[in-house]
Amino acid sequence: MGTFVISKRLSDEYKFEFVSRKGKPIFTSANFELRFECEEAIEQFKAAIEEFTFLRFKTAKGKCFFKVMKHDAVFAISRKYSTELMMQKGIDEIVKYASQAEILDFSSGDAIFSEL
Repeated sequence: MGTFVISKRLSDEYKFEFVSRKGKPIFTSANFELRFECEEAIEQFKAAIEEFTFLRFKTAKGKCFFKVMKHDAVFAISRKYSTELMMQKGIDEIVKYASQAEILDFSSGDAIFSEL
């Protein structure tokens, strides 16, 4: 099962990643000013994943990635994948496991486990 990991950027803004069961980041969210905004965004995503779309892209060098969109807003951007099949596996893992994923908070330096 995947996990949502909240952390703080050097700019003092917060972000979260959805990390695969193997420990690899699948996507990284947009920035948030406050930590609780990350938690709210995660809960909204978990509760209504069917409202989000996955737009697929290819870089000039042939790497594949996707953007997680809600309406016209970018919610998150995936890591770069070497093949379209690997990218699809990342999307499938999100769809299958995100609704039941736990939240880890590393924004303060200590891991805080949350079952919101």
